[in-house]
Amino acid sequence: MSYLFQDWEANKHNLKGRMVMVLFRFARPASINKLFRVIWLPYLAFYKVFVEWFLCIELPHWTQVGSGLHLAHGQALVVNGCSVIGKNCYLRQCTTLGNLIREDGSFSGSPVLGDNVEVGCNVSIIGEVRIGNNVKIGAGSVVVKDIPDNSIVVGNPARVIRTIEVPKPTVSALQTTPEPLQEKEQLLA
Repeated sequence: MSYLFQDWEANKHNLKGRMVMVLFRFARPASINKLFRVIWLPYLAFYKVFVEWFLCIELPHWTQVGSGLHLAHGQALVVNGCSVIGKNCYLRQCTTLGNLIREDGSFSGSPVLGDNVEVGCNVSIIGEVRIGNNVKIGAGSVVVKDIPDNSIVVGNPARVIRTIEVPKPTVSALQTTPEPLQEKEQLLA
């Protein structure tokens, strides 16, 4: 049961986000194997009509999504089914995660978002790009190149404007480890 509600807290005060994510998590087992897909077929038809047509959120059930996905103002969200979204990501309205059609007619890979990625409204992340962990993407940005961890990016094309300093864990006096010599003495005693 906790599987279905793993995004519940992330969408606090957001009924539409909660509803979409529970429906998505319930549809996800259909991507495990063909038997589940056949059993889930009526539900998948409902999911497609309700979530995509009425709620205007294209989030295919086979998309790999980590726990804690927050859908802010879920409207006009388009996620390619081959995209990968990490844990605790935040997607705003009118966001597109998609692939490219090459000149020869083949398709590129899809975006991969790391953990704790915050995406502004009207952002397009196109092609086989990797977005690192702890990244913030400003509104209206077009991302076509990889983004390193701990970055803030804006613009068209998106560029890194700042690196976020990740606080280093502090070691208090109570957490210090004994010297290796002291450890040997303690073991011998």
